[in-house]
Amino acid sequence: MGHTHEHGHHHHHAHGHQGADAALPAAFDTAVPDEALTPGQRSRRSLLRRAGLLGAGLAAGSVLAEGAAAPAYASTGGRRTNGFLWLAGDHHIHTQYSSDGKYRVRDQVRQGAAHGLDWMVITDHGSETHARIGVDKVNPDIREARDLHEDTLVFQGLEWNIPAAEHGTVFVHPGRNEVAVLKQFETDYDGGVKGAGDSTPANEALAVAGLNFLAQQVERRKVKDALMLANHPARRGVDSPHEIRGWRDATAPGRRIAVGFEGAPGHQAAGLATPLGMGRARGIYDNGPSANSFAGYPLESYRTWGGFDWMTATVGGLWDSLLAEGKPWWITANSDSHQVYTDTAVRGGPDSDFTANGRHTDPVHGGKIDTTQGDYWPGQYSRTHVGSDGFSYAAVMDGIRAGRIWVDHGQLISGLDARVSGGGRWATLGGALHVRKGTRVTLTVDLGLAGGPNWAGFVPKLARVDVIQGDVTGAVLDRDTFTAPTARVAKSYEVNKSAGTVRLTYDLGAVDRPVYVRLRGTDGNRSAVGLMGAAVDPAGPAVDVVGDADPWKDLWFYSNPVWVLPS
Repeated sequence: MGHTHEHGHHHHHAHGHQGADAALPAAFDTAVPDEALTPGQRSRRSLLRRAGLLGAGLAAGSVLAEGAAAPAYASTGGRRTNGFLWLAGDHHIHTQYSSDGKYRVRDQVRQGAAHGLDWMVITDHGSETHARIGVDKVNPDIREARDLHEDTLVFQGLEWNIPAAEHGTVFVHPGRNEVAVLKQFETDYDGGVKGAGDSTPANEALAVAGLNFLAQQVERRKVKDALMLANHPARRGVDSPHEIRGWRDATAPGRRIAVGFEGAPGHQAAGLATPLGMGRARGIYDNGPSANSFAGYPLESYRTWGGFDWMTATVGGLWDSLLAEGKPWWITANSDSHQVYTDTAVRGGPDSDFTANGRHTDPVHGGKIDTTQGDYWPGQYSRTHVGSDGFSYAAVMDGIRAGRIWVDHGQLISGLDARVSGGGRWATLGGALHVRKGTRVTLTVDLGLAGGPNWAGFVPKLARVDVIQGDVTGAVLDRDTFTAPTARVAKSYEVNKSAGTVRLTYDLGAVDRPVYVRLRGTDGNRSAVGLMGAAVDPAGPAVDVVGDADPWKDLWFYSNPVWVLPS
């Protein structure tokens, strides 16, 4: 049975180290006394303490060589020699440099840091105005935010209008050429700038050319790194399976730029019922097919399921069909923050001229709470946790590319450590375990339950964890395939604790074929039989009701997969 697997494999007991250039943020470093911290750092340390994430032991989040594994916490609490630093972030954030945005860069970064994020990407919309003015103008604001928030990594990116498709986050490693590379990319390859939005072969080719351009900039050392993550992929049905595969395969494995898509979109407050909310759909997924939509997608694909995109939420669906090829493709979750639910700020005065200035005037107090918006602040609801070798821009990008990622809504859990082990080796999220055929393999999962109230003011309770397993069957003949017949919920675990940690063990048996496993968990408030039937997914996320979907009453977490490849 053929298969491929093109990303880094993790076999060893030590997962790397932190060098001098990857020191912990001061708020996390318990060697730094409280009185030596800035007010912002003291506030953050207080947040970490309240959540039980600061100090030694489990909160350190280290990956141990032997014995019990400590959950990989979003915010870690000490310097380590082994293990990953798990950093929470958001790669989809808008500012006043987007035509539909409002906030200053410093506002979004301040809020993200206050809500526990370690890294953020500023992604204002690609457009003629942004390419001409905004991409240059936003850079000093980003550099100012980096100086103001030394414990937060702030990337410059943009939201790419992918030719022939939806939107995508594109971002680069900071450096002297970050603006020049993004500006040229946007000018030459943005679907809005180039009038290349329709689903045509020529426009699809332009998208691939854009990814190759970014790879060339890395190869030529114009920038240290660049990444693309597709945003809200099922929202309008225009990201066809063959396009997604085309982005994934556009560049050589060592220079891979497109690495995944949003497993869960932003705009999660949009489903709150009127009069207390917008009364729309979670993620603003209230669309239907259009002339540019992929005809094979069912109507169910245009809705979110437990707040997650149909491509991710469907066991045996499109994401599983990609994983079954044995190639890396990861999921993330983020805010897509434009204008925040219950905020009081409004855009500045009537002299604001976005087209002329490339930005809106600074926001001001509007005098009332706005319940007509559908966004949360970065980190307030959605988080993407990345296993990094240290606290640096490069380490976060490396962790994303490697797939060391788990995502959650509403702080449902505080930490996750998953590893498959057998034959004296083990691998974690995004990795592959190579063993002899017939080796007995075990999946061990350690979960940190919620350590305190979330930003809605309650302590979420994890009710169930599902292990999803599928076979690696190799490259598909039809690149518009979006099903994976072997994927299924292999085992479910009821969680009967409300605090501390939980260990789950799943026996894969004597593995005689290439497989992968991934994880999903829920608060148990809303479940339904999955689209592929009860034999595949007996209790998956339910379709979200348009106009009445409180996101805080339906919380899930998902992990990226781990492969087991016998030979």
